Amino acid sequence: MNSILITGCNRGLGLGLVKALNALPQPPQHLFTTCRNREQATELQDLAKKYSNIHILEIDLRNFDAYDKLIADIEAITKDKGLNVLFNNAGVSPKSVRIGATKHQDLLDTLQTNTVVPIMMAKACLPLLKKASTANEDQPMGVGRAAIINMSSILGSIQSNVQGAMYGYRTSKAALNAATKSLSIDLQAQKIMCISLHPGWVRTDMGGSSAPLDVTTSTEQMVQTLIQMGEKHNGGFYQYDGEQLPW
Repeated sequence: MNSILITGCNRGLGLGLVKALNALPQPPQHLFTTCRNREQATELQDLAKKYSNIHILEIDLRNFDAYDKLIADIEAITKDKGLNVLFNNAGVSPKSVRIGATKHQDLLDTLQTNTVVPIMMAKACLPLLKKASTANEDQPMGVGRAAIINMSSILGSIQSNVQGAMYGYRTSKAALNAATKSLSIDLQAQKIMCISLHPGWVRTDMGGSSAPLDVTTSTEQMVQTLIQMGEKHNGGFYQYDGEQLPW
C-alpha cells in the first residue's frame, strides 16, 4: 500500500490500526489519519512525531462541506498515485438500546455517523481510488491496488441477531453492509475492492471492559486479513480473522 486513509484515529481501533500498519515490514508510505480535535488526540500526535508517514487531518466527518479540502490535502501529497485504501473506521454507539428507551435523535445521529458518513467518504475519495487503481493496474484487486474497507459489526448481521435491541447501532451497521455490497458492484469495473469488516468484540470505550479481545490483537489480525484479500472477497462481510459472516 502506498497510501491509506483511516477515519477516527484519536483512540480505540483507529489508533490501533495506525500502530499495526506501522509495525509491518513495509508500512504504507502515507498514512492519513482523521480526528475531530487534533489537540485532544495526544497519542496520535506522539505517533506522528515518531513516524514521518503519518499525516493528521482534523475534520468533523459530519461536516460534508469539509470533504473537498480533505481530498485536496491528500491529493497534494499522493499526487498522481492516488489513494490505495479508504478505511471507514469512525463510528458511534447510542446509549439507548431497548425499544422503550430508543430516541429518534439517537437513531438519526447514529445512522449519520455509521452509514451516511462512510458512503459520502467513499464518494469523495472515489477519484483518488480510481487514480490508484489505474496506477497499479498490474496488481490484482486488493489493498495493494485500491479498496474501500467499511468497519462494520456482527451486530449488523440480521441473520445472527438473536438478542434484539440496539436499534440505532444494529440498523446503521446493517445499512452500511448494504452500502458495501452496492459499492462492490458499482466499482467492480474499476477493480476497487469493497468489503465490510467486523473487528470482533474489542476492549475499547465502545466495546467495554468485558470484551474478550484487546485492540492490538484485533487490529494486527485485521491488517493481515486485509493484505490477503482479493477479488473473491469483494462485496463480502468478514471477521477480523478472515471468517465470512452471515448477512
